[in-house]
Amino acid sequence: MRGGSVAMAALASDEIDFLYCNADANIVRIGAGGDGKLVASPLIGLPYVVLARKDIKRPADLKGKTIGVTRPGDFPYRLAKEFLKKHNLSEKDVTLATVGGAPIERYAALVQDVFQATLIQPPLDARGKKDGFNVIYNLNDLGLPFIYSSLFTNSRTLKERPAIVQKAVAALAESVYFVEKNPEQAMASVGKVLRIKDADTLRSAYEAYAKNLINRRMIVPAKMVADNLNLAREDGAVIRKKANEIFDNTFVDNLDKSGFMKELWGSAVPDERKRP
Repeated sequence: MRGGSVAMAALASDEIDFLYCNADANIVRIGAGGDGKLVASPLIGLPYVVLARKDIKRPADLKGKTIGVTRPGDFPYRLAKEFLKKHNLSEKDVTLATVGGAPIERYAALVQDVFQATLIQPPLDARGKKDGFNVIYNLNDLGLPFIYSSLFTNSRTLKERPAIVQKAVAALAESVYFVEKNPEQAMASVGKVLRIKDADTLRSAYEAYAKNLINRRMIVPAKMVADNLNLAREDGAVIRKKANEIFDNTFVDNLDKSGFMKELWGSAVPDERKRP
């Protein structure tokens, strides 16, 4: 499905049982009254960078240029606006142009000079450097409370099919373990989907997601959810729900309590604060 708003609508109407995507925008949608809950967050942090053509070396060089983003309201669009604000730029100075939702589509459009910069995440940042583009800003430096790829479900599934939710969360935990223990197969999978063969580019993706952003226990961080809602309020969003109504850590907690995680890892789950 293209775009978070479309996917969230499908989740709320029970056309799909689960949604796996960036949590940021959907936290706000749920807080505003949408039907959905986060039940697991295996990636925490912001991997995006601003990738620009070779003659653009700093954010100020974007004046009069165009940044390729997804549709208004989706995360890359909102992130681009935060980036412009940080550098005292406005949409009068820099045009935000919408393009296909997939990162590979934005990258292809950048290569074709449809626009002069875009927001991208690994491994396409490494590929961009090899192709002669410049990374002019690491968007993690914005300091935003960011929960990245997460699993969502809806109220009907939670109420009527909790065993299915538990199985989905367990399967996600097994995926996290598999990726960490089988890097070559994980990189091959990413390469197949994104049609990337370069080993260095694929390694950059693995380092970013499997090492730098990984949240092995998948616990949804309550403070980040609350901070995200507060930022949305400051931007004018009408938030109707409290932070603890946005997520449910019951299912990830069950994995620990049942001994599932210890059995999966063969011992205590490695602490993310002690990443190699």
